[in-house]
Amino acid sequence: MQSWIIGAAAVAYLLILFAVAHLGDRRTGARSSSAGRPGVYALSLAVYCTSWTFFGSVGVAARDGFAFLAIYCGPIVVFVVATPLLERIIALAKAEKITTIADFIGSRYGKSTSVAAIAAVIALIGAVPYIALQLKAVSSSVATIAHYRPGTIGTPPFFGDIALYVALALGAFAILFGTRHADATEHQNGLVLAIALESIVKLAAFLAVGLWVTFSLFGPAELWRQAFDSPEIAAAFSGGLDGRFVASAILSAFAIVLLPRQFHVTVVENRTRAEIRRARWLFPLYLVAINLFVLPVAAAGLIRLGPGAEADFFVLALPLSAGHDILSLVAFIGGLSAATAMVIVACVALSIMISNDLVLPLLLQQSQPASEADATRLILKIRRSAILSIVLLGYLYHRLTGGGSALASIGLLSFAAIAQFAPSVFLGLLWKGANARGAKAGLLSGIGAWAYTLLLPAILPGSAFVESGPLGWNALRPEALLGLDLDPLMHGVFVSLALNAAALVVGSLTRASSPRERIQASIFVRPDGAGPTAFRRSRADVTVGELKATIARYLGQERTERSFQTLEADERRTFDDATEADARVIGFSEQLLGSAIGSASSRLVLSLLLQRHKGSSRSAIRLLDDASEALQYNRDILRIALDQVDQGLAVFDVDLRLTVWNRQLRDLLDLAPQFGQVGTPLTAILGQLRAHGEIDEAELHRSFEVLTQAPALRQISLMTSERVIEIRTNAMPGGGLVLTVSDMTERVRRAAALRDVNETLEERVRQRTAELVRANDALGEARRIAEAANLGKTRFLAAAGHDILQPLNAARLYAAALQERHATLPGAGLAANINSSIESVEAILGAVLDISRLDAGGMTSRPEDVPLQPLLSMIETDLAPLALAKGVRLRFVPTTATVRSDRNLLRRLLQNLVSNAVKYTKEGKVVVGVRRDRDNGTVDISVVDSGIGIPGDQLETIFQEFIRLDEGTRTADGLGLGLSIVDRIARVLDHPVSVTSEHGRGTRFRVTLPKVSSRPASPARAPTTHVHRALRLDGMRVLVVDNEAAIRSGMQVLLTGWNCRVDLAASPAEAMERACAASLDIVLVDYHLGEANGVDVVAELRRRIDPGLPAILITADRSAALRETAAAAGIDLLTKPVKPASLRAAMAQGRGRRVAAE
Repeated sequence: MQSWIIGAAAVAYLLILFAVAHLGDRRTGARSSSAGRPGVYALSLAVYCTSWTFFGSVGVAARDGFAFLAIYCGPIVVFVVATPLLERIIALAKAEKITTIADFIGSRYGKSTSVAAIAAVIALIGAVPYIALQLKAVSSSVATIAHYRPGTIGTPPFFGDIALYVALALGAFAILFGTRHADATEHQNGLVLAIALESIVKLAAFLAVGLWVTFSLFGPAELWRQAFDSPEIAAAFSGGLDGRFVASAILSAFAIVLLPRQFHVTVVENRTRAEIRRARWLFPLYLVAINLFVLPVAAAGLIRLGPGAEADFFVLALPLSAGHDILSLVAFIGGLSAATAMVIVACVALSIMISNDLVLPLLLQQSQPASEADATRLILKIRRSAILSIVLLGYLYHRLTGGGSALASIGLLSFAAIAQFAPSVFLGLLWKGANARGAKAGLLSGIGAWAYTLLLPAILPGSAFVESGPLGWNALRPEALLGLDLDPLMHGVFVSLALNAAALVVGSLTRASSPRERIQASIFVRPDGAGPTAFRRSRADVTVGELKATIARYLGQERTERSFQTLEADERRTFDDATEADARVIGFSEQLLGSAIGSASSRLVLSLLLQRHKGSSRSAIRLLDDASEALQYNRDILRIALDQVDQGLAVFDVDLRLTVWNRQLRDLLDLAPQFGQVGTPLTAILGQLRAHGEIDEAELHRSFEVLTQAPALRQISLMTSERVIEIRTNAMPGGGLVLTVSDMTERVRRAAALRDVNETLEERVRQRTAELVRANDALGEARRIAEAANLGKTRFLAAAGHDILQPLNAARLYAAALQERHATLPGAGLAANINSSIESVEAILGAVLDISRLDAGGMTSRPEDVPLQPLLSMIETDLAPLALAKGVRLRFVPTTATVRSDRNLLRRLLQNLVSNAVKYTKEGKVVVGVRRDRDNGTVDISVVDSGIGIPGDQLETIFQEFIRLDEGTRTADGLGLGLSIVDRIARVLDHPVSVTSEHGRGTRFRVTLPKVSSRPASPARAPTTHVHRALRLDGMRVLVVDNEAAIRSGMQVLLTGWNCRVDLAASPAEAMERACAASLDIVLVDYHLGEANGVDVVAELRRRIDPGLPAILITADRSAALRETAAAAGIDLLTKPVKPASLRAAMAQGRGRRVAAE
């Protein structure tokens, strides 16, 4: 391609940049909208993507596969994960008026000029090779596109080197748009806009080449196939992640914050938190986008151009090889854009560092400028000269090194130099003990190790010094100190940073921090930026007018006056020029001056001013320490106080511009961050409400008119958020307004609700009353339905139980007779099994009927004083055989306690608990004990076993019907109804039952009963347990009265087997007939006999035959009322299905009583 086309394209592009930058500055002057500022800010961060990215990433991918990704991993992690750290650094820089990374480090360490100077020199050392990298990229790209021959890269003669002209052009651009103001904290909007445009250009250019290569030159499938078959590509991607990759990623993470150009665009040019929040996702997305086609381009270059071609310039060579001159020119402009953006911003940042931290401190110690014009001219002259010197130094480095190194190698060398800031910055943010001595030791040690381990091998590759070490000492070889066998980059980074951090710590520990260092450490280390809480009050002997005159020489009279007016509004006092400056004013002056010449130089200027009055530099420095301490203290007290109130607060000056505000003001008014800045007009704040749709134009004007007539009150209903705010204004003594904002939403809503209540109270009472009546009626109806259903269920179960128990009773009688008569025959086991099954069915029916009676309220409690010892003895007697059969020790602890309960129900409850404990204990013991609780007047009966236990998550479910645990099912037979009956009886008795258990280690059930305060006069009646002698039933005359033929037949079979003489009757009349014809010994009678009942039949028999006739009532009715009726009539009662043993014992007992009576 012809050279004049290339030159014209480059010149045209630079002219476009000039125009865009000029437009950006003009729009700033016109106070244009900043709605797009977050996007511009995020794109400006892409100045990180230099020619190394545009050209060098493809070269790294062609040589080392995925290694090119390392320098992007670090920045992405920082912006995605460490955004709070970035926000903290930005906040510190704004608060301390910091303008460069060197200023940041110097300010942290007591605003030390020497620390800042060392940092500036290191930044310059690290930046010069990087600037040379850009010039090399531009020069080589011009040579490639102008004199393209496959596989070669041309180098033009010295005086014809395009890099020189590019360097001069970029220097001129940086001078024109980067040194317009002496105040380095003022945002360079035109410059930032131009950098954002360059980010778009280089991204678009690289994507254009990548899309052409992937979809036009080859096609995705064809490119993949050829790449898969290429041995060169396979070799490039054969390695994995190594130490060099890790070192590159770490260096890039440091670089994205610490590189001078990155610090400038990220920190100095940041305006609001919204910008960093936007950059959090947009900047990583940009890095991903610009690397999408790196691998396809690298693979295409190796396939089409061969491994001998210069891989760093595949982006240019591929279009040229295919004859696409226009696309190659686009790629050239993209590379030029990447290089120029870096050089311009780096030169601006470095020029500020050189002027503020190197040159000005030296000049100011000699003499100070006499006027504002002299100072401003001096600062700008220094910065412009510095920019020119920097670009020429970069060009000189490019020429002297011969451009032999790959682009990536030069970039990593610069990254490693800048990484030496990391210990001083990040340890300085964490450790208060770090001081200036440690910082200087760390920086010097780190940069010295960097020069020895990384710079020397790059400048003198293959030399004896590098290969064998100084004087042949292998232990001191630059690339393998002390025999460390690491990748050269990993080795240099590790050694330099380790020495840096160690020197910082050791140096800081060798002396105590000065007061100034302690003040700055408190500001930087504390997350809230709070400073010290006390300070000395020293006399300054310098006037406000002298301070203003000194500051005005550097910032200009207009800005100085405006800044002091803001101070007066904050302090609510007026500073005359003749007023002696106190610590607050001196500290404010130091920060204000630092915005133009850096914190270290501003401290030097004020110390020289104070020294003339105090007579010694020590006194002047101490006074500056006091001033800074006072400034920080007062600022923190004011900020904390304002942020603690619930209302939003704001102070406006006489021009109705914002001077002081608190966080609640921005929250209540939903203000964007840019509206929370000094100088924002009241109209702009109200206009923000209008922009959000909260108020209309008419309300905006009415509110402004009312509020400016202080004192005033205005209540505004916000339309979008549906809130109500109250704004009050009061006049300031010297002019201006104090404004408070309160959220009245809840108060207004409560007032409206109260009005509604008062207006509709009577109607609502009528409605609620009617609803209550309807609800009560519905509840009553539901209760009646439920009671009827429950009663029906109870009646059904009772009837069904009676009908089922009748044949079951007959079956048991037959089975018992069969078992007794054929005890020695082979079928005896079968009869026993039948009898056992009948007993199981009986237990189920009995439990179901009991539960039904308990649920229906048919089982009620009849409390009496119950001595526990007899009751427990009966239970022990009943269950001792079961325990003996299981091999379980059953122990009842003796007791003298008496409780208030129902004797029968309590016995049944405890018997179920003890029976369960015995059944589910495989080995060990069951203990039943009683404990008195004198404080509560209760008695606890505990049943403790060493059985299988119950899992904790099932302690509630065991009281449900038919619930059995898996392990319990395997351990013992049962129905799952025992504990359900226990729970219901406990509720009837009002005796709480609790359970604690540990799975596999046993269970404890505890029943709590009310204790009787004193023992009854007579001992409690204990059930009599007679041990009768075995009375034979031979020849006993028995009358069986039952209307069920099967039962009569079964009873006859059983009784005949006992050698009894049996008479059968199916009705009361037949019973009278049989009784009169024979001499009876006993009557066995059913209760339900059609129209009659068994109790009446026995009474009639006794009346007619024998008043002392023994009788046993055998019935399926289990009610307590029937038991009482039978007992009152002197009739024994057995429930169906009757147990033969119980029947025989009852008959023998009846015969015995009759014999005794005779």
